[in-house]
Amino acid sequence: AFIILPLSFFFIIKGGWFLLFFLIFVLFAGLHEVYTSFKKKVSILFLSLILSLAVASIFFLRNGEEGGHTLLYLAIGICISSDIGGYVFGKIFKGKKLSLISPNKTISGVFGSYFFSLVFFVVFVEHINFVFNLSINQTAYIEGAFFAIIFSTIAQFGDLIISYFKRMEKIKDTGKILPGHGGIFDRIDALMFVVIFASLINYFYFL
Repeated sequence: AFIILPLSFFFIIKGGWFLLFFLIFVLFAGLHEVYTSFKKKVSILFLSLILSLAVASIFFLRNGEEGGHTLLYLAIGICISSDIGGYVFGKIFKGKKLSLISPNKTISGVFGSYFFSLVFFVVFVEHINFVFNLSINQTAYIEGAFFAIIFSTIAQFGDLIISYFKRMEKIKDTGKILPGHGGIFDRIDALMFVVIFASLINYFYFL
């Protein structure tokens, strides 16, 4: 994790050909997982489509219209924060299980995901204000917080959707490319759905 995460950010920040080759590697590695770990045609078709759209969305956001890269960084940060918040609150407060699809997820974890996502959003916006000497009005702040909640919700549903397909195939991890973490889909399950949604927002906003 200490190697993969900074390396991924390096390629995303660099953009251009660096990001393109990185995304091509992720795409082919992910497709390899799909065709070797999943047997059902509906699983293979759906996961291949989602992965392809997610890879295209990341490239589009990073190298597309103005503001796309900021939205990409926000989406990635919220996905990470949402995941950490769900884990921390779930471990500390435990409580009722959220779904049989993913037994480790709890209701308290959902609130933790929202809380950490909002905290990250505030830190992210204040950082942008400080670096670029901007002043974001209250309405924009509220709208941004609303989207942070939406991103976190999509991330959590994305995680559950991938867990559902893994449960259908009776597998724990989609692969072994990341020691201790499983496969590509195990790491970017939530992010795939969020970046697709973020790219749609970016496209229609600048249309």
